[in-house]
Amino acid sequence: MRNEGLGSWPARRARKTPHRTALIHHGTTLTYGGLYERTTRLAHALRARGVRSGDRIAYLGPNHPSYLETLFAAGTLGAVFVPLNTRLAGPEIAYQLEDSGAKVLVHGPASEGLIAGLPDTCDVRTYVEVGADYEQLLASASGGAIDEPVTADDTCVIMYTSGTTGRPKGAMLTHGNLTWNAVNVLVDQDLIADERALVSAPLFHTAGLNMLTLPVLLKGGTCVLAEAFDPADTLGLIERHRITFMFGVPTMFEQVARQPGWADADLSSLRMLSCGGSPVPTPLITAYQRRGLTFLQGYGMTETSPGALFLDAEHAVAKAGSAGVPHFFSDVRVVRTGLTPHDVAEAAEAGAGVGVGETGEIVVRGPHVMSGYWKLPDETAAVLSDGWFRSGDAARVDEDGYVTVVDRIKDMIISGGENVYPAEIEDRLLAHPGVAECAVIGVPDKKWGEVPRAVVVPREGVELDPDEVLASLTGHLAKYKIPKSVVLADELPRTASGKLLKSRVRRRYGTDSP
Repeated sequence: MRNEGLGSWPARRARKTPHRTALIHHGTTLTYGGLYERTTRLAHALRARGVRSGDRIAYLGPNHPSYLETLFAAGTLGAVFVPLNTRLAGPEIAYQLEDSGAKVLVHGPASEGLIAGLPDTCDVRTYVEVGADYEQLLASASGGAIDEPVTADDTCVIMYTSGTTGRPKGAMLTHGNLTWNAVNVLVDQDLIADERALVSAPLFHTAGLNMLTLPVLLKGGTCVLAEAFDPADTLGLIERHRITFMFGVPTMFEQVARQPGWADADLSSLRMLSCGGSPVPTPLITAYQRRGLTFLQGYGMTETSPGALFLDAEHAVAKAGSAGVPHFFSDVRVVRTGLTPHDVAEAAEAGAGVGVGETGEIVVRGPHVMSGYWKLPDETAAVLSDGWFRSGDAARVDEDGYVTVVDRIKDMIISGGENVYPAEIEDRLLAHPGVAECAVIGVPDKKWGEVPRAVVVPREGVELDPDEVLASLTGHLAKYKIPKSVVLADELPRTASGKLLKSRVRRRYGTDSP
């Protein structure tokens, strides 16, 4: 085949295992042979509407087979797939459509009202609604094979970052990036052809797609697509479909463990639980270990497709709190903070990282690292130097080479000259039986310059005493790390992938008085 990219996966898998089940959605199954046929028909339909190599095709909707069909159809034509976050508001969707220059938008029925309100500045020429229109489009298209020349270096996906630090940037991920990331998963997580994965994390999020769905499909397993995560439904889906593998962010796993049926749920089919997106709190690890389950923990970001570090089950207890060691085809260094891009690359190449126990910045290089940000050369140059990507995350390395992510460098609080990392405090706060969620931010202080403040969400039915919460930290944290104030909140702002939006927490709760 001339197509070396993701667009060739359905054809390659169909010639090996055409009758095996690829997808299950609402009780409907789709074989690999069926996935290839539908993908090919969609590619023909899109080409008939003027889509050519390099054009952008956007998708807006919940987890659904049409998402993957559109992704693979775009790859078949050498076009670029642009997944859109369903939780974004109209102006945010419009920005990403305009920025990417998408010609086609495939969308779910629930987005019809939002689509109608898009401004004329969007370059979208073709709208396809999933449902009867989508099925008619496929039925009327040719099923003949397509083999456009696509290389591993061609852009496959423009995936917009979550925007936790400002306006989202489009990370350009190549076919090679996504393939090598999938290979890393297959090497480090021992996936098998009989895998049955529950895909309830959103596919528009890099981990739901790239750390779970694509590796399972590459291996020839089955993906059970849930349109949205529901903690109560999760337990039923695991039992009904004999799920062996699932991914979630800590918030998702925490909600599942709080379900009334948690203690008696049949989890015997589960082999792997993969968790990422934010540090996994120690109490959550303990709750799952009581059910005989251990997390595989990972660290990464959209720009690295996303896997960079991985902690396997064998070391999950001994190295609890660590993000692990580099994936098989990843190189990771922890270098001094504040270096120029040139100095970062020089230090990383020379292996001149920080000493054991010292804090520095994580930098990553490998065939899974993005080619750059879409139409943003200056921002690309600021984070990429000789292939090394600057994460902006602070970390330490132990004597065995295991990396522990401390926090975002920008989130670090400097109090009286001491560096305070909110993640460490948050982990201790989550050990309190009455705390469901929390976030620690810095607020101005006349004496110390800046001091920590805890924003805490109580567990349902619990009345928290802020003074008691602070007292529970005594003896576990240095005095200067203990927050000087606690604010009780009903909820914390998060992205669709569950990532905490610290910038919004600061705007809402970061005044100089609680």
